[in-house]
Amino acid sequence: MSCSMLALKLTLAVSCPQSHTFLPGVRFWSICLAPGFISIDCGSPPSAGYVDVVTWLPYVPDAQFVDAGVSHNISAEHAGMIDLKLPRLYNDLRSFPTGARNCYTVRSLTPGTKYLVRATFLHGNYDGLGPGGLAVFDLHLGVNFWQTANVSSVSDTFQAEIIAVVPDDYVQVCLVGKKGLGTPFISGLELRPLPDTLYPVVANASLSMAVHGRYNLGPDDEKPIVRYPSPHDRVWKVLANLRSWNPANTTGTVRYVAGDQFEVPSAVMQTAATVDDGFSLRFYWGAYESNKELDYFAVLHMAELRRLNGSEARICEVYLNNGLWYSKPFSPEFRYSSSMFGMVAGSTEYSFRIEPTANSTLPPLLNALEIYVMVPTAERATHGGDVSAIMAIKAKYEIKRNWMGDPCGPKIYLWDGVGCNYAISSAPRITSLNLSSNGLAGEITTLLSNLTALQNLDLSHNSLTGNIPEFLAQLPSLAVLDLTGNKFNGSVPESLLKRSQEGALSLRIEANISSINNDQPQRKKPTKISAVNLAVAAVVLSVLVVVVVTLTLCLRRRRTENDLSVRPLNGSKSKEDNGDAVSLQFDTRQFSYKELKTITNSFEKSIGKGGFGVVYLGYLEDGTPVAVKMRSESSSQGVNEFLAEALHLIRVHHRNLVNLVGHCKDGQHSALVYEYMSEGTLQEKLREKSPNSVPLTWRQRLRISLDSAQGLEYLHKACTPPLIHRDVKAANILLNGSNLEAKIADFGLSKAFNNDLQSHVSTRVVGTPGYLDPEYYTSFQLSEKSDVYSFGIVLLEVVTGQPPILPESVHIVQWARQRLAKGDIESVVDDNMGRYDLNSVWKVADLAPRCTEQAASQRPAMADVVVQLKESLELEEGCERVHGSYAGSGDGYGENSDTASQSTQSGRVLDLVSGPAAR
Repeated sequence: MSCSMLALKLTLAVSCPQSHTFLPGVRFWSICLAPGFISIDCGSPPSAGYVDVVTWLPYVPDAQFVDAGVSHNISAEHAGMIDLKLPRLYNDLRSFPTGARNCYTVRSLTPGTKYLVRATFLHGNYDGLGPGGLAVFDLHLGVNFWQTANVSSVSDTFQAEIIAVVPDDYVQVCLVGKKGLGTPFISGLELRPLPDTLYPVVANASLSMAVHGRYNLGPDDEKPIVRYPSPHDRVWKVLANLRSWNPANTTGTVRYVAGDQFEVPSAVMQTAATVDDGFSLRFYWGAYESNKELDYFAVLHMAELRRLNGSEARICEVYLNNGLWYSKPFSPEFRYSSSMFGMVAGSTEYSFRIEPTANSTLPPLLNALEIYVMVPTAERATHGGDVSAIMAIKAKYEIKRNWMGDPCGPKIYLWDGVGCNYAISSAPRITSLNLSSNGLAGEITTLLSNLTALQNLDLSHNSLTGNIPEFLAQLPSLAVLDLTGNKFNGSVPESLLKRSQEGALSLRIEANISSINNDQPQRKKPTKISAVNLAVAAVVLSVLVVVVVTLTLCLRRRRTENDLSVRPLNGSKSKEDNGDAVSLQFDTRQFSYKELKTITNSFEKSIGKGGFGVVYLGYLEDGTPVAVKMRSESSSQGVNEFLAEALHLIRVHHRNLVNLVGHCKDGQHSALVYEYMSEGTLQEKLREKSPNSVPLTWRQRLRISLDSAQGLEYLHKACTPPLIHRDVKAANILLNGSNLEAKIADFGLSKAFNNDLQSHVSTRVVGTPGYLDPEYYTSFQLSEKSDVYSFGIVLLEVVTGQPPILPESVHIVQWARQRLAKGDIESVVDDNMGRYDLNSVWKVADLAPRCTEQAASQRPAMADVVVQLKESLELEEGCERVHGSYAGSGDGYGENSDTASQSTQSGRVLDLVSGPAAR
């Protein structure tokens, strides 16, 4: 058996003894020690799998991962450079002279796993054009931009690496050409799974980081590259010693402790750069294309290479651009890897300086350096089930279109013939598939049944045969089905005909379908359908539906008006802001002013004050506490708001909405009496700073948020017509009892739609500054999403403990977005919150900015918000079950955790900016 044949069979993980060899000089155990490694030689012949003699890793051809492009060998003059010091994969490449986007799809990955993805390039004058054949093109990881590849030399190798969490069991690496800037190409593609403990700043699929530089400091020889079998096959290049640097080294092993977040190879840490006594060690890098908006993640690795005597000390401080970068002096340990790391941003050049402290007898040293560019990768890929289905359909019918990469995203690269729905809170779904005149043959594949969101399916003018399948009628959203111009046999399934006759499906098919099973007299004769008859029936049915709906709405509105339009309470009509008369007859208890004085003990205890007036504590005859909301003559809210609040409280009934007990309209005195919420408002709980106050835990905050969201969801979806609160804020979320049950209050500004079909209503702008929807403010168009925006502000208050408008007039949305975009959640979370599950907090921290998008169309519905909060609460409660009831901070999601910033344990982990946790 040849080496290449054997290597091809060893591409998957195998079980073997570590000492076994299968070919002279080829260590079989190296393959066994690299489970999950995927190594692809791009452009190599389809049967040319092999084991690389530099890394002893098995490589496979790329034919199974891509179905476009042209294979090339590099020129003979450059092939001479490929020796034992350079991997064999550089001998050939694949170029993509056609297609705007060409993608590799790598499968059999572990969803939710962190991977290092590396693409390698060597032009090698493969096209004979010399420097004129060089290329500039973009790399995408799935639907997200990764970086621009600028191949500036025909003889130099170029690598692009990114560390990312892969959400599905596959990943797509795409090359996107730039018009007039050459032909994209690639030499190799490698994937290496990483433990969750490594690079914790990359915690989920929304944030990745691309390698800007990974350097080994100290070696005199600049050529050696450290990679596999060193941990995780990261490539460590030598950073040439500067004139002011002195090399240092050791032959002893440099270790790292269990749980280390970087696991730098000993071969890298065995050398270091240092300087003469009295000097500082300096290095710098420039921002890519001088873009100061880019965020970088820098890691400095240090280890003492010789054992110091009692009189020696190496203690240093690190400065960035003349400011102290790290707050504490740092002393590396003897032959143990130590790291300082964190985010840097906002400059076109980053100049580091490592200075000895006054009590240090030795100069500073630096063993290794890692620099990454933070890459937002939050763009959602198409629903995984839809991707699997459409890829299988592509293979089944051998579709020749340039269907590469993600079907729906980015939108500019939407697959030809595919239409998608882009929801805010979920992955894009394939809703339309047009395969007309595409040469399809054979029967209609059952794979189509997996496209469960499909609304429009066009299979016309192909050569499809066999029966029209029953499963097409089971597609829940299918509204248009075009099967004309094919060669079907038999009758149309009755289920399809029924949906068509009911107007739920527009069915297009030949006038006659040939009959089968005519020798079975007991069966109903196959139906012959006419496209014209179907169209006429559909039109008639549509007209009838419109007439019925119109009559129903008119009757409902008339009945509502009859129910509500009774004599005005004060003998005059009151106007809402749309000019409609508002009057009502209460069916709750009616109090006299004298009774209110009695139950409040002459309005003795005030428990709140708002635009309507003062709220007093009272007690009914049976001792039940109530809140009495008196309207004052100087109130900013008039009789119309009083009537509106009463009306709304009468018609809504939900456990998360405050209950109306009664009302008072006695001469000039107006009041509403509603249930008493003993624990005050959410705003008070978040802002309380008294010595006896107990801060809300994260679980309590989640529970309150979920209760409130469920109340708003009821107003938006269960009320007929829908009701918009219009003044959602922390002060209008009331709390009751030891379990802090939350209820939405204050409906004085609420606005009802005229009917169920309205999506918005034009109205004057009212509400509370800081919570106002900016789109409503500028357009006067009120919608459910206006409440969503305000609730997003509440969520930010819940996470941060901060008010909507921070000092110096900074809005909480702007303040939080800047920090969350950098993965810096520690500076956002309320310090008083105690322990919390980081995944749970990140889920809400991700949700709040989506609720506060400028455009209402980009915000989730309250139903989606409820789902996300329930999931967040489940994560938090799951942590409680694992760790027990807790108070204080710590446990991996507080400051005492092993991954906390500036941990002093062994002096090895000194800074951490956490990223979004896996959801």
